[in-house]
Amino acid sequence: MTDSPRVPIRTCIGCRERATRSELLRVVIGSDASGQPAACPDPRGTAPGRGAHLHPTTGCYELAVRRRAFSRALRAGEALSSTPVAEHLAAQT
Repeated sequence: MTDSPRVPIRTCIGCRERATRSELLRVVIGSDASGQPAACPDPRGTAPGRGAHLHPTTGCYELAVRRRAFSRALRAGEALSSTPVAEHLAAQT
């Protein structure tokens, strides 16, 4: 047995594949530009509240939107806008 440190594993809400936490983008409930509840990126992973994880790719983002995964994973009562996440991903490329 080795004494290697454990690496946190999370599941992407888009593609449903497991990956290390450092490979995924954390998403939390915040507010969009108009003040409405929205799924917001948390790249540092320090925002309070329930988080969901997503590969930082447009493919996984589109799968998550199609599956309505943001509201379900974040346990929001109503449908959440995911525009802040899309803007963050667009700025990364």
